[in-house]
Amino acid sequence: MKKISLVISLLICLSTTVCAREQVPQLLIGAAYCLAVKHNFQPSKATTLSFGYFVDDKSYPGEKVLYLVNYAAHSRSNGFVFAIFLTQRDDRQVFNIQNNASFVLSRDDIDGITFVNPPLGGIWTQEHLISAIKRIEKQRRFTIPVKDLLAATPLTVCESYTDR
Repeated sequence: MKKISLVISLLICLSTTVCAREQVPQLLIGAAYCLAVKHNFQPSKATTLSFGYFVDDKSYPGEKVLYLVNYAAHSRSNGFVFAIFLTQRDDRQVFNIQNNASFVLSRDDIDGITFVNPPLGGIWTQEHLISAIKRIEKQRRFTIPVKDLLAATPLTVCESYTDR
C-alpha cells in the first residue's frame, strides 16, 4: 500500500512539474508576437524559439518595461535584447517596442556582455539592458513554437519606434 501511494504521489508530482514547465506566460507570448509583427521577425529554420524576460517598473517612473531576450543559441551565449513598454488601452495590452540590441556573453568584457549592435540611447540604456540581461540569465527560459508566434491575438496591440 505504501509503494502504491508513493508511486501515485511521484506521478502527480512529475505531471505537475511537466505541466508547469510547458506553461508560457501570456505576457511573453504577446511580446514575442509583436516582435514577429513589427520587426518582421523571420527565424531561419527554427521550429521553436527560446526567450527569457524581466518586467521592470522602477527604471522609468510610472512606466512598466518588459525586457525580452531572444536567445540565438541553445547555450544562451548570445541573442537579442528588446525594451518593450507596457500599457493598457481599452482592455487591450499594448506592447511598444522602443529599443533593441544584439549581444554576446563574453568573459573579455568587464560586464560579461558585449553588444554586437549597440542600442540607441548611449551608456544609460546600455547599462539598463546589461542589468536586464543579467537578471534574465538567472531566470527560467521559455520555448515557444514559431507557429504560435504568428497567430493574431485580438487583445494585443503592437507598436514600435519605427512606426510613422
